[in-house]
Amino acid sequence: MSYLIGIIIAFLFFIFMGIFLSRRVSNVDDYYVSGRNAPTLVITGSLVASFLSSVTFMGEAGFSYSGYPIIQLILIIFNASGYVLGVFFFGRYLRRSRALTVPEYFGKRFDSQKMQKVAGITTILGISAYIVAVTQGGALLFSSVSGLSYTASLFVIWFAYTSFTFLSGAKGVLVNDTIMFLIFLIATIVGIPFILHATGGWPNALLETASLQAFPDILSWHGMTGENSYFSSPGEALVWAIILGLVWGTVVAVSPWQTSRYLMAKSEHVVIRSGVIATIAIFVIYLFLHIGVATVNVVNPTINPAENVFIWSALNLMPTWLGIIALVGIMSAILSSCSTFLQLIGNSVAHDILINKEKSSKIVLRFSRNTMLLSSVVILLITLWQPPAVMWIGYFAATLFAASWGPTAFASVYSKKVTKNAAFWGIIIGFLGVVAAELYQMLVTDLPIYFHPIIIGVVLSTLALVLISRTEEVTEAEKVFRQQILQLPAALKDNKEITITQRYPNILIASGAFVIVITFIFYYLPLHLL
Repeated sequence: MSYLIGIIIAFLFFIFMGIFLSRRVSNVDDYYVSGRNAPTLVITGSLVASFLSSVTFMGEAGFSYSGYPIIQLILIIFNASGYVLGVFFFGRYLRRSRALTVPEYFGKRFDSQKMQKVAGITTILGISAYIVAVTQGGALLFSSVSGLSYTASLFVIWFAYTSFTFLSGAKGVLVNDTIMFLIFLIATIVGIPFILHATGGWPNALLETASLQAFPDILSWHGMTGENSYFSSPGEALVWAIILGLVWGTVVAVSPWQTSRYLMAKSEHVVIRSGVIATIAIFVIYLFLHIGVATVNVVNPTINPAENVFIWSALNLMPTWLGIIALVGIMSAILSSCSTFLQLIGNSVAHDILINKEKSSKIVLRFSRNTMLLSSVVILLITLWQPPAVMWIGYFAATLFAASWGPTAFASVYSKKVTKNAAFWGIIIGFLGVVAAELYQMLVTDLPIYFHPIIIGVVLSTLALVLISRTEEVTEAEKVFRQQILQLPAALKDNKEITITQRYPNILIASGAFVIVITFIFYYLPLHLL
């Protein structure tokens, strides 16, 4: 009962914050981009909180528990790097556009409402798939703690994130995301040592995990392979990790639920600093989480579904007070992602597809809120219909953005020749390429790993960009806008701010060295030298 009370108190707190912050929302800028004045901690918190969700703490944790923790960490090397690469090669230019949404950036960059609409439609379709997966994870968690049915739990989770997102928009999402980020960061870093203690303590927990007969090679770099395993060989496991890592790295670099945070930053310096700190936070959380949940097999190798491993650990291997924090942390990660996704869906419907921009700010604000509420109801209905598949639905949604948006996003900054029609069809063809390949795998047979749907989508999208751009000329409006976003803003030249920002690469290097040392001492030494 204490676990349930903790989660309900967290729900009420986040809803109260939404009500409180809604009083500070007076115009569209406040509702969409929080007045463009968010500091580094808030942007970092929202970046990490909107990325981590039930896909991380349930889907991926279950995957590691099932035999693949190290291959998951190999994936995250490419994944987390997307923050730094995305900030420098796309995110800072996006902020210079002064757009309210990422689809609006594409519309302004290519001087095309048609382009804005197709980017908005793909945003809605892709994020809808992701929010379904994340909401399912929240419902599974709440159901296991409360004893309510899965369906009833869906309604509770839906009401919680819809209420504060509907009321306060970007302001509520940013503040709640930051609070949630701090909660699940503490829950992971403090909670995993208790799991290791319960499973034998260091180094015994790792040694016993590596010796499990039922999970051979669970702590090897490639995880379990061969017959009845997810991967047939170590090589296939490595290729999978690299491909999915690059996919997620691209998602982090260009997806609307990540890059839209940069539109809310106080300055471009904040954008750069936030990307660096987010990278460090992701590395630390994943390192603790995935090694920790793998050792749970020592005390309970039969958790079913495997996605409940961190939940089971919070209930059974941690002190009650810490278990409450851990469960609230998981739920916070879920709610933060859902609120971000819902905000983006509602904004895209209202601003990128339906709205008449000639109307007054108050009318647009009311319309945006109503659209967000309607969108949330539709998402609820889809979630009720779709059976739970937390990790794989989330991964599918990610591939959609990596394929359809990745080539076009980077080309919008670095290509002088890409045209509006090429960008338009690049997004559509990349999107459809992934969907078609996934349907082929679902209805016919699995594709080899080197024909992963994301590879097909990226190749098709890139071909569309190159071939169509050769048939037409770039307009003057497109050239002018591209030159505008390439110009350094005056605020970026502030010597005081430059001095502070220059420290962040050093922090990133130091954190990388720290992670290497921790991994060597706590993972490599026990398994290879003791």
